Amino acid sequence: MENPAGGGQIKIVVGDQLALGTYANFASIVHNYAEFIIDFGRIVPGRDEVQVVSRVVMTPVHLKQLLRALSENVAIYERNFGEIADGPKGGPAARTM
Repeated sequence: MENPAGGGQIKIVVGDQLALGTYANFASIVHNYAEFIIDFGRIVPGRDEVQVVSRVVMTPVHLKQLLRALSENVAIYERNFGEIADGPKGGPAARTM
C-alpha cells in the first residue's frame, strides 16, 4: 500500500484475532457533516433483528478514498471472475439512512 505522505510503501500489520475476519451480510450507513458511520452486521433469516458485529467511523475524505478503492477492486474482480450479480431486489443486506 502506498504511503499517503508520499514516503513509499507502508507495512500493514494484522493481529492474530483480526486475521480471522468477521462475517457480515448487512451494512447500515449514517452520516453527518463530520463523519460517516458504517455498522456491519449479521442478519439471520426468520429473525427481525440484526446483530452488529463491527462499527467503522470515517471522515468524509477517508470514506471517499475507500469508495474509490472498493470500485477499483470490484472492477478488477469482475475482470478476472465475471460480473457480480446484484442479488434480489428489496433485500435487507444494505441500508442507508
